[in-house]
Amino acid sequence: MNCIIIDDEDTARSIVRQLCSKVNDLDVIEEFDNAIDAIKFLNQQEIDLVFLDIHMPGFSGIDFIQTLKNPPYIVLTTSDTEFAIAAYEYEFIVDYLVKPITQERFEKSIQKINKVAAKSPEPSAENEVGADAGEDLYINIDRRLIKLKLQEILVIEAKGDYIDIKTEKETYHVHTTLKKIKVKLPEKTFLQIHRSYIINFTKIIDIEDNSVLIEKNVIPISRSNRPELMRRLNLV
Repeated sequence: MNCIIIDDEDTARSIVRQLCSKVNDLDVIEEFDNAIDAIKFLNQQEIDLVFLDIHMPGFSGIDFIQTLKNPPYIVLTTSDTEFAIAAYEYEFIVDYLVKPITQERFEKSIQKINKVAAKSPEPSAENEVGADAGEDLYINIDRRLIKLKLQEILVIEAKGDYIDIKTEKETYHVHTTLKKIKVKLPEKTFLQIHRSYIINFTKIIDIEDNSVLIEKNVIPISRSNRPELMRRLNLV
């Protein structure tokens, strides 16, 4: 069984690595001091198991979990028992180890993983993205139906009972809601990153801190939507 270790503390990673070394057929392929580098790695490599610390600066273990496209089995390692109940909402989280971790408790966790794996060949399956809509969108403005090409839409912003649809050439003020237009958009291209904004994912120029840049538009990213944005990125 191949595994990786994600923990921002050197000592903690070393301890987990030593625990792994005493278990037959458990190989540590790589270790990371932050979740972002681990996401990049998992976009390129298939792993059976992740030992994951919850509390990490910038991008927590829970944030990491929410970005996973095809999650492997995960064992959480932490000194905080606060997230134990929430963790088991995810089927692929098979155990929760509280630091300091003993060899006996660690081996029980591995036994549990083996039992779960024996019952289910696949720990999880990626959710299929909904079918794409057509290439055009018709909007109603002053009793006129105006055709917009979806690929030209940059940003859609909620403005009370209206939305602003910003294209490469013009902005359209439409009497509808963000929720209603969202279902008309292809999910592979458009992504809601804030309660007031939907963006054309393919038009992103830059991402910095908690915002994205699309042409000259700086769009905020909410914390709840950030994991999905990270999941969509083709990180290298």
